[in-house]
Amino acid sequence: MRTHPEDERREAVARVHAGEPISAIAASLGRSRRWVYTWLARAAAAEPAWTQDRSHCAAHQPRATSAELQMAVRLVRLELYNQGLLCGAQNIRWHLEELGVTPLPSVRTINRILAREGLTHRRTGRYVPKGKVYPKLPAVMANQVHQLDYLGPCYLRGPVRFWSLNTVDVATARCATEPVQSRAGQATVAALWATWHRLGLPDHVQADNEMVFYGSPAHPRGMGLLIRLCLGQGIEPWFIPLGEPWHNGVVEKFNDHYRSKFLARVEVPDAPALRPASLAFEEKHNSRYRYTKLGGQTPLTALQRDGRPLRFPAQEAPPCIPLPKPEARRYHVVRFIRSDRRLDIFGERFLLPPETEYEYVVATVDVEGQHLSVNLGADPVAEFPYLLR
Repeated sequence: MRTHPEDERREAVARVHAGEPISAIAASLGRSRRWVYTWLARAAAAEPAWTQDRSHCAAHQPRATSAELQMAVRLVRLELYNQGLLCGAQNIRWHLEELGVTPLPSVRTINRILAREGLTHRRTGRYVPKGKVYPKLPAVMANQVHQLDYLGPCYLRGPVRFWSLNTVDVATARCATEPVQSRAGQATVAALWATWHRLGLPDHVQADNEMVFYGSPAHPRGMGLLIRLCLGQGIEPWFIPLGEPWHNGVVEKFNDHYRSKFLARVEVPDAPALRPASLAFEEKHNSRYRYTKLGGQTPLTALQRDGRPLRFPAQEAPPCIPLPKPEARRYHVVRFIRSDRRLDIFGERFLLPPETEYEYVVATVDVEGQHLSVNLGADPVAEFPYLLR
């Protein structure tokens, strides 16, 4: 029976001091000569704990995740879990970003922290919503709803930086990807126009609250370029709640697909080659990628079976900014109302009645009527004059 490692080390050193040959000691203990010399040197250093094992980790780890960041990940994960919300790595990262945590860890780093801390367990039983009904748009036919999002900045190998305006038709899963060097107004208009020439014009467009889409908090009623461009084409824009990107989940999931299948794999030598490569990826996705929710069909097969006729922009060239101010139609803003009962419309706030506390509401701006109506489910709960500038 083998002795305890620390006793074995003491024995080896004692035998050396007694004059026994090192090769004989190593052979009798089943160890190498180097092992004997190692413990002889540590004993000579006269450290009290010389017989104990030492860590083989580097003393200085410049890329190690700080204790503060690990604590932040733990706290956010536990908070999301206790509230019954999605608590995966991507959602944790979004919440850390909202909290202003820097440097922002990658999804992979968050997953490693969760694994180390034993925070990867799932809820037992089926997830039960907390009773807050979200006003989800119906999307059973082609081009009923497009979800869009800017992904970036993205980087090619070298100095080329770009954003990709990614759009997904919710019903058929068809995608359009438009890389742009800048999100400035005309570039975004051109990207949307090219997207609609390939996917067709939707009934509704759903986006997050980026200023490039809605305008500016300094002019909340100015109708940004997405609103103006959509209303001019008979499309109703919808803006999801602040800080809740999962409500644009279809395009968010596609963004992950775009990162792993395009950014991480496709070689793009320079900026001129970017758009052709992006279009090739788009065509491959739409014609070959099969979705479980489509019964194993590809997006283009789903479109063919849908049979709904598509409509497209009337002109080839995109309109130039400044876009004309619309005079009719509507746009919508979805918000979660907290205890202060304040409805935030791009920085402007309106007080709502008590029944809206901790509920999702839809605020609809009637451009022609110049008024703002607020609905909780199917019930109107408030109305305000809304002079558009």
